[in-house]
Amino acid sequence: MNKETKLSILSALFVAGVVASNLMGGKIADFSLFYASVGLLVFPVSMLALDIVQEVEGKEKAKRIVFGTLVAMVFILVMTAIAVALPSAPRDFFPVEYGKIFGVSLRIMVASILAFLTAELVDIHVFRIVKELTKGKMLWLRTNVSTLISEFIDTTIFMMVAFYGVSPKHDVLFVIGLIIPWWLLKVGYAVVGTPLVYAGSAWLRKD
Repeated sequence: MNKETKLSILSALFVAGVVASNLMGGKIADFSLFYASVGLLVFPVSMLALDIVQEVEGKEKAKRIVFGTLVAMVFILVMTAIAVALPSAPRDFFPVEYGKIFGVSLRIMVASILAFLTAELVDIHVFRIVKELTKGKMLWLRTNVSTLISEFIDTTIFMMVAFYGVSPKHDVLFVIGLIIPWWLLKVGYAVVGTPLVYAGSAWLRKD
């Protein structure tokens, strides 16, 4: 398998992870110890894929993937808005449920787009800065530091836009209660996934 094919696979995984988290993210699940959006189930895939690409191919390639994903997200947002706005036919099976489900998805997508663009660009720049400071060494450090900072930004923007005021119980304290565990989980994912970044980077470099 050549490098271009491997890059295509990693790019596809990144896009799929981001899109899936948008479509799934409207559900807040009980994970026993905390409540969080089910979008966290696919988050590690996107995070690891982008870190691997940036480590091997650099900042510009990672930026192109991020902006390509942004275009896909905006396209899905526009198409979903049109689909929800169109009147249902008499033979439509679940017109009310469809509107409720995808109406929530629209808000999730807007929140995700705002959070995504801001956080991913921060992640790319922090990753590059740490790489330069360490002269290309200590991959584990740049992976985790960039995630620590960027995912706090991502989680805060996303949760506030997506969930604040959705219902009377979704006040600031409730949203903060979502932000902290989700952010800590993302950081935990980054730490646990560090060996996978090393392995993925070696795989991508291999001819």
